[in-house]
Amino acid sequence: MDWKQLISDKRFGKEDSHKLSSERRTEFQRDYDRLIFSAPFRRMQNKTQVFPLPGSIFVHNRLTHSLEVSSVGRSLGTDVARELIRRRPELAGTELPSIGAIVSAACLAHDMGNPPFGHSGERAIRSFFAEGKGATLRDHRAADGEKLTDDEWTDLTRFDGNANTFRLLTHQFNGRRRGGFVMTYSTLAAVVKYPYSSAWAGEKAKFGFFRSEKDDFLRIARELGIPYTEENGRVRARRHPLVYLVEAADDICYEIMDIEDAFKLRLLSGEETMELFLGFFDEENRHDLKQAYPEGTDMSDKVSYFRSCVINALEQACVRIFTDNEAALLDGSFSGSLVSHLPEPLRTAYRRCEETARRRIYSCKEVTDIDLAGFHIIYTLLDLMTEAVLSPGKAYSRLLLGQVSGQYQLHAPRLADRFMAVLDYVSGMTDVYALDLYRKINGHSLPSI
Repeated sequence: MDWKQLISDKRFGKEDSHKLSSERRTEFQRDYDRLIFSAPFRRMQNKTQVFPLPGSIFVHNRLTHSLEVSSVGRSLGTDVARELIRRRPELAGTELPSIGAIVSAACLAHDMGNPPFGHSGERAIRSFFAEGKGATLRDHRAADGEKLTDDEWTDLTRFDGNANTFRLLTHQFNGRRRGGFVMTYSTLAAVVKYPYSSAWAGEKAKFGFFRSEKDDFLRIARELGIPYTEENGRVRARRHPLVYLVEAADDICYEIMDIEDAFKLRLLSGEETMELFLGFFDEENRHDLKQAYPEGTDMSDKVSYFRSCVINALEQACVRIFTDNEAALLDGSFSGSLVSHLPEPLRTAYRRCEETARRRIYSCKEVTDIDLAGFHIIYTLLDLMTEAVLSPGKAYSRLLLGQVSGQYQLHAPRLADRFMAVLDYVSGMTDVYALDLYRKINGHSLPSI
């Protein structure tokens, strides 16, 4: 792959449009602005990251997480561009300095396709079709005899927020102009963390695009010179190199910020939290960090300061890993994530945070309660909505479908497209909206007059 081709400001869905000569922003900065002012981005304010949405104690939601990931991503991209140009002066006249803006925009979008209730929402959707009431839909035939193909069914049983993000950014919903958000090709490619079809997803069920967006992904790959293979309609491609920076920014933020949130919720003590953060530094730097805050300083201030130092150390390390492995990233031979190549003591300290999160955070009652509630709410909504699109003439179906915005293609001719429209609708809900709709459907609350 070649940087000159990998960085393209051509817009998906408006390839032939002319740029405004008076526009001071770059096309990649415009990507960022389109995202941050969009309704799907704002809805992330009411979507769970890990912990329940905050009451008196602030913890991260999807929106604040995405803003922080975008900030770290901008730093990673800017520092990488600067270092690559220092090493290879011939790149100075290219668009390489724009990668900070590209990575920042891709980071901003990376979670926009996630359903309500955090990762449990993804698991609930997969489970509904794989082992819940939705499993019976595998052999359902429409009035004309149509049934789901193997690939269409796999998209449902392995539903993934990453693929849904790519769909949200590129799909032509009813009433929306061609090309979804009309993003640049490079920003869209940087979002695709798992560049292959659902049929090639492993046990983790991660993949980058649904069957319905396969041709859109291929168009982007061909334009940017990303190598790919296609077998029996199923696609596997190499990652765009900037995906590694988006992934690193996400890895850094969710792991480190989850530890800080756990401290705020008293799942971890201040001493435990500080010890985890100090583990990222050698003895000399530990001593300097401890001296930065005298005894008696507010523990929250100490934790915040140490957290910022950890993020800075991880960001600098990932920049070095990326630039030292530029050739492998461009030829597709680089293995693993940037974080998996961290040097000591960063690697051991990061793994210690991962292990602590698994034992003390992700299995705590507050988080599992959200999992339980999310599963039941999403199961109920999917059960009713899939029945409604299969039998739209029934009285209850007409009432339910009448609640849904016309942008969703719930009356599409093809069965698979109707099911995908149901997922568009449900995955776009906030936690609060999903809970409110669930209560109304079950007669537990009535709208106020």
